Amino acid sequence: MDRQKQVTFQHNHFAHCESGVMSLMMSHHGLPLSEAMVFGLSGALMFAYIPFVKLGGMPLIAYRSRPKSIIKGLQKNLGIRMQMHTFKKPAKGMSALDKLLEKGKIIGAQSSVFWLPYFPPEMRFHFNAHNLIIYGKNEEQYLISDPVFETTKLCAAKDLEKARFVKGMMAPKGLLYYPSHIPEHIDYKKIIPKVIRRNAKAMLKTPVPIAGIRGIRALAKSIGKLDRKDPRWAKLFLGHIVRMQEEIGTGGAGFRFIYASFLQEAGSILNNQDLEKASRQMTAVGDQWREFALLAVTAIRRRKGKSIDFTVIRDKLNSVANAEAGVYKELLQIKPA
Repeated sequence: MDRQKQVTFQHNHFAHCESGVMSLMMSHHGLPLSEAMVFGLSGALMFAYIPFVKLGGMPLIAYRSRPKSIIKGLQKNLGIRMQMHTFKKPAKGMSALDKLLEKGKIIGAQSSVFWLPYFPPEMRFHFNAHNLIIYGKNEEQYLISDPVFETTKLCAAKDLEKARFVKGMMAPKGLLYYPSHIPEHIDYKKIIPKVIRRNAKAMLKTPVPIAGIRGIRALAKSIGKLDRKDPRWAKLFLGHIVRMQEEIGTGGAGFRFIYASFLQEAGSILNNQDLEKASRQMTAVGDQWREFALLAVTAIRRRKGKSIDFTVIRDKLNSVANAEAGVYKELLQIKPA
């Protein structure tokens, strides 16, 4: 595919890969959606503390719903239809990608951060659910729009193949996706309140004790028991919590800030001051998550021989849970049009 045949495509930089890819893709196809609207309308805001699933030997902590839920949530809530293909053989997956590019399509793909050479070495880790857009090819290099970077990137075919077909947890299996149908009209005034109420209810009323607000409190309870653990392990656990919140993907506070932006946009669309108030409250919740992370980091850095008061950190996280629950209670009062 030479340069003359490449599709015209506008790259933008976003906070999160999956919501960024869907914003780019929808906008390219004539449905301008900000990253915040994509994230909010997919209903992807969540929290889960899963001690029996390990990541690097530590419990999994998630601040949004599972990978691909943003893509699937938009399909369900907006009536978008996506074609999604996985492949058993890498050669077949690369051939399918080339054929789609020859048709002038921009293609979403799941990959591994670790095997993408344009990531700086210090940013690479074994995360297999990274999303990006492939929009062209020059000889043996693919043109990549990776939403977590400010500019487009080039990636050699052999490197992209390895990143798309890596094994392990959340293996991409060469996943490619693109829209086959986007509605001409979307009734935001009807859809937005329903999606917001559903997401708030999921956070407040989940029957699972490790998800939603109950999950945040379960993590706080575990922190309160760290004084019974080996001090070195306790510090590692606190560090893991902060890493999952602030360094892996967009993190806990980051997703709350994105959702606050969604509520602000939604309030403007619906001319609803209650949503704009909830937006400010959710921004404050994001700030509290950052304060909690700072408290944990300060504890980790205490000089040797000084004990950590885990109850202070536990109480701060419970305070975050209270504040976040308060926002969802307010959002449950939003009535469908």
